[in-house]
Amino acid sequence: MTIASRIGPLLPTRLTGALAHWMYPRFEPELARLGDFCPPDCDLALDVGGWYGPWTRRLAPRARKVVAVEPVPHLARSLAAATPGNVRVVEAAATDRPGTARLWLPAGDRGDRGVSSLVRRDIHANALDVRCLTLDEIANAETGRVDFIKIDVDGNELPVLRGAQHLLTRDRPALIVELEARIQPLEPVIKQLADHAYRGWILPAHAWVPLDHFDLARHQAATAHLAQRGLLRRVGPFRGPRYVNSVLFLPDGRRPGERSPRSRGAYAD
Repeated sequence: MTIASRIGPLLPTRLTGALAHWMYPRFEPELARLGDFCPPDCDLALDVGGWYGPWTRRLAPRARKVVAVEPVPHLARSLAAATPGNVRVVEAAATDRPGTARLWLPAGDRGDRGVSSLVRRDIHANALDVRCLTLDEIANAETGRVDFIKIDVDGNELPVLRGAQHLLTRDRPALIVELEARIQPLEPVIKQLADHAYRGWILPAHAWVPLDHFDLARHQAATAHLAQRGLLRRVGPFRGPRYVNSVLFLPDGRRPGERSPRSRGAYAD
């Protein structure tokens, strides 16, 4: 267990959320580059795996509405209480069919570590039953166009994408998907999105690189020791490579930083 995961549950939930909002652009530089792929006139944004809300909070000023999907009850309540009025929090897990499922958590964890999943791994010991919805259902309950989706579901990415077939075809949103070879093979998710005519991009340093020009699995194997350091140690002074696990997927023909045909202005802030 990392220092942050031990300290987080001891702090007031609102304070933990505020700290995550402040620290996460250093932990995930993709979030600091939100303007490269999320238009300033974004209609709907979906944050799948909301946790304490670092993505939700950053998206709220850019989007007409943000829907945060978070299955852990106390985290969902915290998000609903601490985010602006244009945020709707859905207490559920996103997957490929409605109903209920078991959400797995590590021993002694209530969801604060951000590694809960519908897919059980060796780190998981306890579970709670949660409601399940598809992203197509969630999007259909809203008015407007989905322009951006962030997905962080620790191994359940394929079912989430299978549950978003309609909106991927209809709206062609940009996506940030957290992918880790230590959790599951990368290729099935990449192929699923390639079948929808999406291309992957990553941010290993200061410039976006096409995913097909970069061996992400090899990179993650070489930097896996960094992933064990936890949040606080990974946002310290930058030395050497970072562990990259966020992949930007854009419809074919779009590049990070370019204007979308539907956008009224440039993506850059």
